[in-house]
Amino acid sequence: MIASDSPRAAGAAAGTAFRPPLADRAGYDEHFLGVPVPLPMPSRPDVATVVLPYTHFTVVLRPDRRMAAATAVCIDGRRLLDHVPRESSWQFDPRLDRAHQAGSDVYRDNSLDKGHLVRRLDPVWGAAAEAEQANEDTFHYTNAAPQADVCNQAKQLWQELENHLLDHAAGFDRKLAVLTGPVLHDSDPPYRGVQVPLRFWKVAAFLRDGALAATGYVLDQSPDLPRDAERALAGAQAGAPPPLGAFRTYQVPVKDVAELTSLDLGPLSDADLMPVTRAPAERWKRLASHDDIVLRRG
Repeated sequence: MIASDSPRAAGAAAGTAFRPPLADRAGYDEHFLGVPVPLPMPSRPDVATVVLPYTHFTVVLRPDRRMAAATAVCIDGRRLLDHVPRESSWQFDPRLDRAHQAGSDVYRDNSLDKGHLVRRLDPVWGAAAEAEQANEDTFHYTNAAPQADVCNQAKQLWQELENHLLDHAAGFDRKLAVLTGPVLHDSDPPYRGVQVPLRFWKVAAFLRDGALAATGYVLDQSPDLPRDAERALAGAQAGAPPPLGAFRTYQVPVKDVAELTSLDLGPLSDADLMPVTRAPAERWKRLASHDDIVLRRG
C-alpha cells in the first residue's frame, strides 16, 4: 500500500502520473556535434556500470568504485549563461543506492576536495530554467571524485581547458563534446570505503573544417615524492587521506587515454590532433599554459 503522504499518492490524488526524480533528464547527446561521438563505456564486458542522464550531460558510474568511470557533456558555447550562482549543495542521486555513491563521509574533516568531473558551468546553457537545472544537476555526488586541495597553475589550467578549446572550435560554432573521468586503477589507495584515483582524464571533441577533431589530456595528482615528501609522510598516518601531490597536466594521445582507462572512445583516437610519437619523452606533453596545447596535426 502507498502511504497517503508519498509523492506517488499525491500525484494519483491530483489525477497526474507519478514521475520518479530526474526521470525527465535527457542526458548527453552523442549527435550534438552533427557527427556521432558515442558515450564512453568500458571495453571489458565484466565491468558493471550504471548510466545516469542529467541535463546536457551523462554519468557512467561504476558501483564497485562508488564513482564515475566516465562523464560526457555537451557544451554550447554560444548559449552559455555566465551568471548562474553557485548556490546548490551536494546531494545523492535518488535513482541509485547511496551505498554505491561516494558521499559526504568521504570528504568530511580532511583535505580532499569534491572535484567536479563535469565542470559546473559546462552544461549551463539554454533557457534560464534549463540552465539552472543543469547547474543543480552537476552537484550530485555521482559527478564528483576526490581531488587534492592543492591550488596551483596546473589545476587552474585543467579547469580552463574547455574555455580555451571553445575558442578553437571550427567555424566559430563553439560546440564541444567533452568526456572526463578518473583513471580507475586497482592499485588506487583506499580511504573511507573508496579508492582515491591518482589521475584524471579528459577528451574534447569538436568539428574542424567539417571533420571530427579531438584532443586528450591527463591530470596527475600522484605525489612527487622528492618534492612532496613531507605531505606524503603526513598522508601516511592512520586515518588521514592518502598522500596526493601537486597537479601536473599533460596533453596525451587519445589512444593512450583509451588504454589507461579501458574505455571505448569510438572514433576519437583517429580524430586526434596530437601526432603520436614513439619517443617516451615526447609522447606525453606537459602543459605549462594553454599556448603549449597542440591543435594541429603534423
